[in-house]
Amino acid sequence: MAIHRTIIASAFALTVAGAAQADGLRPVEGRSIDLGDVSGIAYYTVEPNGFRVVATVAQSEAGTPVRLEAVLAPNQSVVLSSPRVGSVAPNVVEISRRGDQVLVHQTAVTN
Repeated sequence: MAIHRTIIASAFALTVAGAAQADGLRPVEGRSIDLGDVSGIAYYTVEPNGFRVVATVAQSEAGTPVRLEAVLAPNQSVVLSSPRVGSVAPNVVEISRRGDQVLVHQTAVTN
């Protein structure tokens, strides 16, 4: 349980720090990820090989956290999605690098 509290506290702190920018992130600032039943936080750091994006998500406080890491070169992106029941389009968040900026946004997906 202590790890869940640490993740939640970190997510809250990063979310508050990242709330000032509407579309883009700055290094180490966090952005909330909402995939319906699954939610979490994403941030990035600048490294010699590119921008390392780290996203941690879980299903509620009791869910096991899952962490994704990807190093993005310019004009690359990574997509996180969560399926939904029936023919309803999945919840999708795209994290993309455009030049020296990282953007996090919901995307519309149709089946």
